[in-house]
Amino acid sequence: MNSQNDHVWVKGKKNVSTSRLLIKRAKFAPHLMVSAGVCCGSKGQLHVVDEKAKVNASCYATKLLPNLIKDCRHFLSDNFIFQQDGAPAHTVASVQDWIQKNCPDLVGKDEWPPNSPDLNPMDYHVWGVMLERYQRYTPNPTNIAELKTALLAIWNDLPQEFIDKAILSFRKIVCGCSWWTF
Repeated sequence: MNSQNDHVWVKGKKNVSTSRLLIKRAKFAPHLMVSAGVCCGSKGQLHVVDEKAKVNASCYATKLLPNLIKDCRHFLSDNFIFQQDGAPAHTVASVQDWIQKNCPDLVGKDEWPPNSPDLNPMDYHVWGVMLERYQRYTPNPTNIAELKTALLAIWNDLPQEFIDKAILSFRKIVCGCSWWTF
């Protein structure tokens, strides 16, 4: 049941439970774009994209990728496989070339099925845990600076066991796909 789509029209609120009343939300709530890398046993930093930045291929290759790769090397030396989703900024030839030159191994754009968030541990688990913790976070952020502080605190306090669990379940999830075998 989705209570957001149910509407009750009454003259007064006295006889209506508060759970049935409309929920007010900010039309353009503050938001941030973040990126991070994870592996079994460790997690990289949460990288916050500048508020006004448009994440195109240039921004991705010059600002985000070097930080993500630096995190990978910090924890894993050159013993990692870089994986990303099929976002337009990730699949541009110049970005793919940069990754080929700067990563020991990569799950390339042609090796990854399109529209497959169920196959990315960040999407199927880590961001969900972050969202749950954000929804319980107090006090609620009221501006971008507070939102950034809240997200960084949540990320830094996120237990590694949640991330490890997601990564360790990855093989089971991928093995369920007929196109990819180990």
